[in-house]
Amino acid sequence: MDSNQSLFERAQRVIPGGVNSPVRAFRAVGGTPRFIARGQGAYLWDAQGQRYIDYIGSWGPMILGHGHPAVLAAVHAAVDDGLSFGAPTERETELAEAIIALVPSVEQLRFVSSGTEAGMSAIRLARGATGRAKIIKFEGCYHGHADALLVKAGSGLATFGHPTSAGVPPEVVRDTLVLEYNNLDQLEACFAEHGPALACAIIEPIAGNMNFVRASNAFMAKLRALCSAHGTLLVFDEVMTGFRVALGGAQSLYAAAIAGFAPDISVFGKVIGGGMPLAAFGGSRDVMAQLAPLGPVYQAGTLSGNPVATACGLATLHEIARPGFFDALSARTQALVAGLSAAAAQAGVPFVADSQGGMFGFFFAPELPQHYPAVLATDKARFNRFFHAMLARGVYLAPALYEAGFVSAAHSADDIAATLAAARQAFAEPA
Repeated sequence: MDSNQSLFERAQRVIPGGVNSPVRAFRAVGGTPRFIARGQGAYLWDAQGQRYIDYIGSWGPMILGHGHPAVLAAVHAAVDDGLSFGAPTERETELAEAIIALVPSVEQLRFVSSGTEAGMSAIRLARGATGRAKIIKFEGCYHGHADALLVKAGSGLATFGHPTSAGVPPEVVRDTLVLEYNNLDQLEACFAEHGPALACAIIEPIAGNMNFVRASNAFMAKLRALCSAHGTLLVFDEVMTGFRVALGGAQSLYAAAIAGFAPDISVFGKVIGGGMPLAAFGGSRDVMAQLAPLGPVYQAGTLSGNPVATACGLATLHEIARPGFFDALSARTQALVAGLSAAAAQAGVPFVADSQGGMFGFFFAPELPQHYPAVLATDKARFNRFFHAMLARGVYLAPALYEAGFVSAAHSADDIAATLAAARQAFAEPA
């Protein structure tokens, strides 16, 4: 029996579904998940010894690739000093200073251990700072598995949230309004009806959990203007995009296109931890002063600001801040996306793709989707066949239509060429 299959059967006896995060189970694409034994550079090796070119990158954090020497050295040194103290360390301050230097909208921040924690805490902070209860989220945007955010839109203009997970009581999400991504009419109508009661609007500026869908400049400008006009805080969830699509995150791209643009609260994760459990949320000094021990909004965590995780994150930020890093990363990602598009066109396969920095996505569709219903209308069956065709050829893409992909600095021109050669063969397979 294949080692991956035997490990999966063993895992299912003691772990629900055999995995510790649902998408890893390959339920969306079928087949047996690969149990990873090690990673190095742009590659992963599974339990069977098969090597894959990795475009998951631990779902985003591994922007430098696996096992970067400078990052490993920093982590090893931190481990020698101690794993956890439950007390302040200088390195927490250093990492906070490094993030704040790169993100002008953030004057102070608080570290936590996961993106879910950071998103949940940002919502609580927004509610505490404004004294309001209602929040806006957008269909297809994922902000972690906190109860109030596990909702999706129904029919109608601005639907009050209904839980999309068992165990979430309806009353928990009654103040969550869900709107369609990139829909200006819904946005304006929602603020017209609920503006004085809205604590915040939380959004992924480039949604990576409906594959890769970016908010248009017009939509983001209107969202910023409406939030400002109604005293509603704009929360940017940059867990995925932060320090991945640009050195200043997605907000730096919108700031370049929209005069005076800045979010009120930002949420970070993934890259700032370099592969270790670390996330953060931050904003202006006035907003952050609402947090305990200064203010009435409580938030705490035993492992928050963990010394090993902050060492990993600080070393990662140091490397990606080097001159030319993002130019090179963007060029490599664009070469991948352009090559995939050309291969699909040659095979006569409907296919569209997009990228920003080291993040990319693609759809089997005639045009790029602008919102979640359009994503659902793309050819899922063809995506699943393509995924397995690529996996069989040693290319590891996200095992679900609804997940973005990631290129790292470790991906070489030869890796991209090998990926495109596999894709040409995969596209040529009969539908």
